[in-house]
Formats: sequence, structure tokens, C-alpha cells
Amino acid sequence: MVDECPDDGGPSEPVELPLDGALDLHTFSPKDVGDLLPEWMAACQERGILRLRVVHGKGTGALRRSVHAILARSPLVKSFRACDEGAGGWGATLVELSGPLPVKPPSDRSPPAGGGPGPPA
Repeated sequence: MVDECPDDGGPSEPVELPLDGALDLHTFSPKDVGDLLPEWMAACQERGILRLRVVHGKGTGALRRSVHAILARSPLVKSFRACDEGAGGWGATLVELSGPLPVKPPSDRSPPAGGGPGPPA
């Protein structure tokens, strides 16, 4: 039998995920969720996708608790709750992100002559 997907044990190439506001964590290792979820939320926020659905499954609830802990600590998250039954119930979480942070315009003020404030001359 031929292995269609050989694994040589080396590092795998990163896979670009489509940003459509939904993330199914079934395909990821639980140890990766701590880095993956915040990066994915930031990428969604940058693209103006502010309503997200994170599928973590029902199982024992351990992954859901991890996801909720990450969401509770994130400054990007405005609110989150379990999805309605038709969208996964307690096996998925609906997340609302805060709007993108405004870009601060550059200051028109030039630095003072002499490189900044210093002792009086």
C-alpha cells in the first residue's frame, strides 16, 4: 500500500487558512490552539471580519474551556457565547470582536531644535 501523504518527521509547511469568520479546531492539535486562536482573531479583525464562529466540539469540554479562557483574556474580544443549537450549540462559540483599532495619523509636529528637551541653557 502506498502512503499518499508521507511524513518524513521534518517541519511541515505552514498552511494558509481562508479567512471566512469560521475556524474548526478539530483539525488542529490542542497544544496549538493557544497561539492559533489569537493570531486568527487578529487576522480576521484586520480584514474587518468581526463576527466569528469557533468550532471546538462538545467532547469533554476541555477544549471549549481552553478556547473560552483565551477569549476572556483577549483585548480583541468584545463578547462571546455558545452558538445557537442550529449552529453547533455548546460545541461552537460565537465571538464578536471589537472594531479595528484606528490608525493614528502621523504627528505634524517637528521635534524641537537641538534634539529635544534638555536642561535650560
